[in-house]
Amino acid sequence: MEEDLIGYFKTQMCLPHQDIRSYSPLALAYVGDAVYDLLIRTEVVAEGNTQVNKYHRQVSSIVKAEAQAELMHWMLGALTEEEKDVYRRGRNANSHTKAKNATMGNYHRATGFEALIGYLYLTEQYARITDLLQIGRRRKAEAGTECVSPEDTTVED
Repeated sequence: MEEDLIGYFKTQMCLPHQDIRSYSPLALAYVGDAVYDLLIRTEVVAEGNTQVNKYHRQVSSIVKAEAQAELMHWMLGALTEEEKDVYRRGRNANSHTKAKNATMGNYHRATGFEALIGYLYLTEQYARITDLLQIGRRRKAEAGTECVSPEDTTVED
């Protein structure tokens, strides 16, 4: 049986085991940003060959802060209490950076989203990542053209 990529990488690179609770929310978001970007790139490329700049535009529209904040809105109801805590910690983290092309609210919600993805990835809950992304997309599609502002995305502090 083939070992998963991250397990193989950790073993081959002799990476020490880290308690996930020792990671800051911004460290989780840093990893989550890369993981989500890679997942979306994989999905977009699987749709067929095209020019790289077209891939880039499509991926960028999906992984931008506004889109992540909106997806998080649709995923919130499906989160466990532990996942809500991770999201909340990421959303409330003080990053000392300014949002480039997003409102600060969307930027903070996107950071919470990325922290959650990073947490699930580092705890090897790969199926849960996929399930949550599918739930968010399905709920958004079921809502149709009704526009719900990500500003309404609240998890009690």
